[in-house]
Amino acid sequence: MNKTLLALNTDLSATVIDGVAPEWVELIPAGPKVAGRDGRSWLFDDASVSLLLANFADRSIDLPIDWEHATQHRAPKGEDAPASAWIKQLEIRAGALWGRVEWTPRGASDVVSREYRFLSPVFDYDSISMRIVCLVSAGLTNKPNFLLTALNHENPEITPVKLSPALLAALGLPENATEEQAAAAATQLKTNAQALNTERPNLEQFVPRADYNALETRALNAEQGLATHKKTQHDAAVETLITAATQAGKITPATVDYHRAACQDETGLARFKAYVEAAPVVAADTSLGQRRAENTATALNAEEQQVASLLGMSEAEFIKGKA
Repeated sequence: MNKTLLALNTDLSATVIDGVAPEWVELIPAGPKVAGRDGRSWLFDDASVSLLLANFADRSIDLPIDWEHATQHRAPKGEDAPASAWIKQLEIRAGALWGRVEWTPRGASDVVSREYRFLSPVFDYDSISMRIVCLVSAGLTNKPNFLLTALNHENPEITPVKLSPALLAALGLPENATEEQAAAAATQLKTNAQALNTERPNLEQFVPRADYNALETRALNAEQGLATHKKTQHDAAVETLITAATQAGKITPATVDYHRAACQDETGLARFKAYVEAAPVVAADTSLGQRRAENTATALNAEEQQVASLLGMSEAEFIKGKA
């Protein structure tokens, strides 16, 4: 990214009205091509306008208007570089860039008295596309034909800035990234680092890892215990219902396993209850287990045979006596 100080033929004295310095001044003429006094030109198109206005908004600071570009010439050497005015707002008018300024008393006096008549903007531009991307400052001057590019001279030889491939890789940028992109990436890294340094966690929202693990284990154990308890209660309810249904003759013993499998969840148990309530009796008690074939008798065991012998009774007599 290169920086250009460009003297435009903007005669400020022509804009003085009733002895008052102008509130709005033209900073860059309408594009899409802006020509310098030495024959060079820059691109000031819609994309350039968008970048320039966005960069001004992002900076959120007023831009200086100084004398003879002292900000670029004197300030780097530690010398005074006072402002003659401050650019407070930018606006596009018929394709040209205008700025609303607040003059210092001395700056306003120099303009009104015509001691300084011209304005020269300082802007950054892309060295490949020559697109203007950022307004840096402006300077009062009486040399509108004196052009400076990177403190520029007439017909300067432009040498694009070559960024270190290692630096670009560290910033996560391709090798053909521009200086502006590298600066933006570095600024973002700085912002992220500052955010990490300034943010402090709310200790009320955190617990030591060991305590968290213990709480998690307790919660899992409690959840498993509750599930086991519910399963036990469910199985007991299923067995109670199946037993009652079997005794009532609503289901047969042969189908018990089938109905038990169908009652594995609450929905199945509810369906089985409804079925039992509506089902007819299919297996009534026949007392077959208590019935005995006619003319049959149960043989005596060893003890009974010994008692019958002692009594002098036959087995038939003893059985008849039992009956």
